[in-house]
Amino acid sequence: MMQKTSDIYQSIETIFIKANGIDIEVDTQGNGDKLVLCLHGWPEHSIAWRFQIPYLADLGYKVWAPNLRGYGNTDAPKGMKNYQIEVLMKDILELIEASDANEVVILAHDWGAIIAWYFAMRYPDKLHRLIICNVPHPGRFIMSLRNLEQIMRSWYVYFFQFPWLPELLSRKFHAGKFIRSGSARKGNFPAEIVAIYDENVSEWHKRTAMLNYYRGVLRGGGFFRQHRLGYPKIEVPTMMLWGEKDLALSMESSRGTEDYVEKLTVRYFKGISHFVNEDAPKEVNKMIKAFLRNEEIPEYLDIKE
Repeated sequence: MMQKTSDIYQSIETIFIKANGIDIEVDTQGNGDKLVLCLHGWPEHSIAWRFQIPYLADLGYKVWAPNLRGYGNTDAPKGMKNYQIEVLMKDILELIEASDANEVVILAHDWGAIIAWYFAMRYPDKLHRLIICNVPHPGRFIMSLRNLEQIMRSWYVYFFQFPWLPELLSRKFHAGKFIRSGSARKGNFPAEIVAIYDENVSEWHKRTAMLNYYRGVLRGGGFFRQHRLGYPKIEVPTMMLWGEKDLALSMESSRGTEDYVEKLTVRYFKGISHFVNEDAPKEVNKMIKAFLRNEEIPEYLDIKE
């Protein structure tokens, strides 16, 4: 079991919630009936929200940042079928039900954002607001795969479809160094945070679980099945935050999500990486605050320290 020794956890409580048949580790702070559910991506950990958890708690929200299945101390069931999008959405649904919240905001990045997009289409009545970091709407992403640039940027998605080989080749993968390497503000990723990310991917069965997200969404059929069926327009007020220095997703893929969302606000972060919530936390937090309070959302370059 991963031990949480970082100073960041002094103000954050860790609990376990039984949801969808597994034990989910949740970092939490704050109280009340308004919930912000923070969903991390690959190859991350709930620690990705270390800058947002106390900030949102101070705004009066109960904040839950789960380690998604396969991550941290959350259970990692075997089998690709346990990582298909329907299963992942049910995890989120049952977490929300367990929270007893009357108002729910999802704040999500990378894989967490993919789950959040589908969740907003399937369960719009469960959400008050949706905040997405650096992932376009799934329909827009599929359209972007017609572009050679995005196909090349997404090479790893196809590589991850191979059995056991990605696990083998990533046995010395340093997730923390990988995340920090593209950051514009490397001071936001001290050694203790890098170590948590590195430990998170150190075990073979955990790496398999994380890779099964990519296998499940393609081979499980959910990604393209929904594309064939069409996408119900998302009516939940949505804000998408986008670090322009994203190595995995092109700027072109960030455009066009407005075709799938009724009320969308987009803010771009010049010079900031894919991991926008960690790379530019003060600016992200100010935008989140404005969005949640229905105030004018500032542009990135207009925000002063």
